[in-house]
Parts: sequence; C-alpha cells; structure tokens
Amino acid sequence: MDISFHGADQGVTGSCHLVTCAGKKILIDCGLFQGGRELDEENRDPFGFEASEIDFVLLTHAHLDHCGRLPLLAKRGFRGEIIATAATRELSRLVMVDSAHLQEEEVQHRHHRNPHHAKHPPAEAPLYSILDAFLALDYFGRTACYGEAMQLAPGIRATFTDAGHILGSASILLELEEAGHKRSVLFSGDLGNSGRPLLRNPVPPTGADVVVMETTYGDRLHKPFQPSVEELYLTINETFRRGGNVVIPAFALERAQELLYFLREGVEQKRLPPSMQVFLDSPMAISATEVFERHPECYDAATAELFRDGKDPFHLPGLKFTRDASASIAINQISGGAVIMAGSGMCTGGRIRHHLQQNISREECSILFVGYAASATLARQIIDGASEVRIFGEKIPVRARVHTINGFSAHADQEELLAWHRLTGKPPRTFLAHGEQETMCKFAEKLHDTEVVMPGMGQRYAL
Repeated sequence: MDISFHGADQGVTGSCHLVTCAGKKILIDCGLFQGGRELDEENRDPFGFEASEIDFVLLTHAHLDHCGRLPLLAKRGFRGEIIATAATRELSRLVMVDSAHLQEEEVQHRHHRNPHHAKHPPAEAPLYSILDAFLALDYFGRTACYGEAMQLAPGIRATFTDAGHILGSASILLELEEAGHKRSVLFSGDLGNSGRPLLRNPVPPTGADVVVMETTYGDRLHKPFQPSVEELYLTINETFRRGGNVVIPAFALERAQELLYFLREGVEQKRLPPSMQVFLDSPMAISATEVFERHPECYDAATAELFRDGKDPFHLPGLKFTRDASASIAINQISGGAVIMAGSGMCTGGRIRHHLQQNISREECSILFVGYAASATLARQIIDGASEVRIFGEKIPVRARVHTINGFSAHADQEELLAWHRLTGKPPRTFLAHGEQETMCKFAEKLHDTEVVMPGMGQRYAL
C-alpha cells in the first residue's frame, strides 16, 4: 500500500497522484502542466508509471490542470475506469476537446509562421488530437454522487464530497485495506473560496490517517469579496470613461459564469451602463455556461432560487456569445465600451491572446485579471509588470492599465485551508501539493501535530 506523486509537486499544474493498494492502481487526477516551454516538454515525458496498469482514475474536477492529460493517458494504453461527478464528466468533455483543438491550432500557427525556415525544426505534433480526446471519453464509467461511498474493488472504497471549487468539484476520501492493514487517505482536490455566490461552500472534511492537500494560496489571504465586486465595477466604469475596452482573461469554468452573474447584477442595480457590450469570446465558456444551467443542484440556495423562478443568473442585456472565429475577429473593430472575456485565464492559449494583441498597447484600455497565474505564463508576466510582452512572435509594449482582483479566486486562502485541515483531526502525515515551493514552505510552518511532507516529482511513500 503506497502513494506516489507525478504532478503538481512543488508546482501548481499537472495534478496527478497514484495510490497502489490490494493489487489495484488508482490515479487521483491526470492534469496538464501549464506554463513555459519546459512544462510543454514535461507533458510529453513518461508519466512515471505505465498507463496500461492504471485501474481507476478518480477525477476531482474538470480544470485542465487536473484532467488535461487523460487523452494522453488513454493514448498510451489506459483501459480502466474514470469516475467523476456528473457535472465534472460534462465539463471535462469540453475541456479536453478544447485543449486538443488549441494544440492542433497552435501547431498549424507555428508551421504557418515558419514553413521552411532552416533555423526552425518542423512543428511538433500536438500532444493529443481531438480524436484522442473523444476516445478518452469512452473510459468514463460510474458517476459519483456526493456523500455516497463507492466500492472500487475489494478493500478499496471512495467517497466524493463537495469541494466548492467549481461546478462538480470534489474532495475524495479513499478507505484502503490490504493484508489486514487499514488506511484512510483524504485528497482535498482544489478547495473553494467560501462565501461566494453560485456554489455551495466546501463540505467539512472527515478525519483521515493521511491528508493530501492543495496549497495554491497557502501564503496569503484574499481580499474581501464585496470590495472586489466594487473594484470590478469601478475598473469597468473608469475604462469606459477613458474610451477603452476591458479585457478579462477568464477561466471558462466557473470564473466566466461568476463574472456574468455580477455584470448582470451591476446592470440591474444601475452600477454599470445598460448600453455596455459584453463579449464571451470562448466556445468552451459558452458551452460551459450551458452546462452550468443544467446543474442547479450544485448551487447555493440563493442561486438555486433564481433558477426556480425562471431567471437566468448569467444573462444580461448586451451580452454576445461569439462561437466562431469570424465573430471573434469582428470584436477587434470595437475601440471602446466593451468588456471582452476570453480564455485562457493564464493567457497560455485561446482567443485571449488575440485580444491582448489588439488592446494591451492602448493606454485607454484595461487588462483585468481575476484568477491565479502560474509562473512563466503570459498572464504572470503582465501581472508582474513587464514593459513589453511577446504575443504570436511579436513584441508588444504594455501601456494598458493592469488590474488584479484576487477576491474572485475560486481557491481557498491560507485561513480557509488551515481551517479545513484542522477539521481533519490530527492526521499523522500531511502531504502538501498543488502550490509553488515558497508558498508550501510558508503554509507548512502553520501546520502542527502532523508530519508535513512536500513530495517531489516521482517520489513514493509507504502508507
């Protein structure tokens, strides 16, 4: 009975943990590494285990850094069962197919830019194709329901509980038995930021012998939520007075929907101009919004009541969904008075880079970040104050005003993470994952009455 770590180890992307018990191998998540060229290459490296030997994948949620390597896992021989909540299953389909599409598109762009240049090797093939993404969907099996234990195999049970992070997100408790020895291992998944609209707060955890927990914001506290909403409205209004656009790199799952929720409220409360144009320029975010509308069982009481009253909390006047590329390109003709939301949140791909290319050099515009940006990503470069950035091979000066509003984070902050850990009792051992090394070290100093381990890539531990 052991656990090994194969992603999000002293980093915040590529979440992937392997538990071996009673002759079975259970993977918790299989996410994509996101960031610079080095991480792109890491995605192509061996997993650190044989894909064909994995019996189960338990998926905590549908963000790319947690499900994005599932098509590659299947491509390399996985033939087991993927288990997730109903909402995670639907959203994962969107995320994986979109990821494959962006990879294929990026290869085409690189080849188009340098078709015969001697200094550049031929464009690499995508990590996986759209077909690979669809084939991976065949391995989704049983649907997990919150609070209901599932028997995976003799001696192995799994219970999913609401993590409050995004629609369908879960923490997972594994109850293991082998050769008369019993162990319980609790995986936090990504924990939600309590007190936000739309989703319920994370369900308090139960005790466990071993805890594996995320530490994304383990070194800081979030800004209060309501002032963050006020800052959103202020940024939009001031940018419109200057005659510019507000460009928001938005994560397609949960963040985009939450922003639509508050933009609707802002217009209804006359805090934002009714003539405001809002573009959701992300096919995946548009489809994700439709999935959100199909799962009111995941919402908090106030949002669920809106649905019962027949009111769409994500709709507002002036909202335009732009699915096709021609509609996206047409947005470039708008010089001011528009809120443009596009993926990806870390600016590592998608249409957001085209909108940054058009707006980031304009002093009257604003670039508004409302989520986490991993190191080496374009988003982090802009947030850290780069005077110029490279987009599609072109150096562009940063003249737009850059705003970061952390109160919209879908991640628990340090105080919430510590409160969650205290509710697990006093586990003999706690593994810290999904956080940058410096952040983990600061969070580790706050933990008491438990052995704290910060595993590196590929490290294995007996349970």
